[in-house]
Order: sequence, then structure tokens, then C-alpha cells
Amino acid sequence: MNFLDQLRTLDPRDVGRWPVAVRGLFVVLGFAVVAAVGWYMFVWNDDRPMLQKAEADELDLRAQFESKQQRAANLDAYRTQLGEMERSFGAMLRQLPGKTEVPNLLVDISQTGLAAGLTEKLFQPGGEKSNGFYAELPIKIKLVGSYHDFGRFVSGIAALPRIVTLNDIQISPVDAKGSFDNLTMDVTAKTYRYIEDEGGAKPAKKKTTAAGG
Repeated sequence: MNFLDQLRTLDPRDVGRWPVAVRGLFVVLGFAVVAAVGWYMFVWNDDRPMLQKAEADELDLRAQFESKQQRAANLDAYRTQLGEMERSFGAMLRQLPGKTEVPNLLVDISQTGLAAGLTEKLFQPGGEKSNGFYAELPIKIKLVGSYHDFGRFVSGIAALPRIVTLNDIQISPVDAKGSFDNLTMDVTAKTYRYIEDEGGAKPAKKKTTAAGG
């Protein structure tokens, strides 16, 4: 009788009469099952959070690596874009007058209105307002002329080599007739001055010596 036939003839109600080899086999299997359950309960469950955290960290690191790899692949394009931005910023910066150029720019703005055929009723520069690397200088202007003269004035301001913006524009008729040839324009022109390093060198402190006794 082979081993399989012996297993078929075993009486589960009379384990004591089972062959020693069969009983040993079932003891080993039972021990293995108990050991597996114990390992799952006390080892696997305790280490599972660590494993899950390691898997999450791996996914995060993989995403970071892919992001950095993509940026590295586009590095040349970023450098080209940065160079273009620096050139554009430099061109805009050159349109901001320095401190010594502001008076000439004010004259240019006034002359632009006169050249457009307008009568200047008010030209009042205000106080500068600092905005980081540049200062804003508002100028209240009141002009009288025709609608087309105002158009030539605005075009002339836009053609100036320095940045000048026109704000709070109000146009109203001079008299009750409301003629387009006799209008008043109140406007605030704003020019912007590049703030250079105006601090200068601080005067050195004089050394004081104690009088000898």
C-alpha cells in the first residue's frame, strides 16, 4: 500500500492509530500554518505601514526625477527665453530717463502739446512716487483745442523716446455750444525715472582724540 492509499484509509476520529510518518507530516503542516499566521500577524502587519510609506516615497521621488529630467531637457530653451527677457527688460529700462534727463522730458511733453496746436492752460508736475527701481512723476495738464488736435497730441506723446502714459483723461466743451473745435482736456501724464544709485559715499567720521593730561 502506497502513501496515498494510506491517507485514504485514515480514520479522522481515530488519530492515535495513524502511522507515525503521517502524524509527523500533519504536525509539520500544522506548525507551518501556525508559523505563517504568526508571521502575518506580528511581522507583516507591523512592517506594512513602513512598506506603504516606502512605496509612496518611491512614487514621489520618481515624480521629482521626471520633473527635473524634463526641466533639464528644456534647459537650453529656458536659457534662450531668459536671454530674450533680459534684452526686453534692458530695452524698457533704457526708455526710463535718468534724474538729469527729467527736465528735458518735461519740456518735450509741453512742446508736444504746443506742436499739436493746443493751448496750454496748466502744466503742473507733482511729487515723485518711488516704486522700487523706478520713480513715478505725475504731471497735471490742461489743454484747450480741437478734437483732432488732441489726437495729434496723443500720437506725439506715444512717439516720444521715453515712456509717458496718459491717465484720467477728461474732455469737455469750453462753452455751451459744445463745438468739437473748442474743447478742454484735463489729463494726468505720468513719466517714469530710473532710480540710480544716488546714495553716494558716506562721509567718513572724524576721529576724536582725548586731550592729554
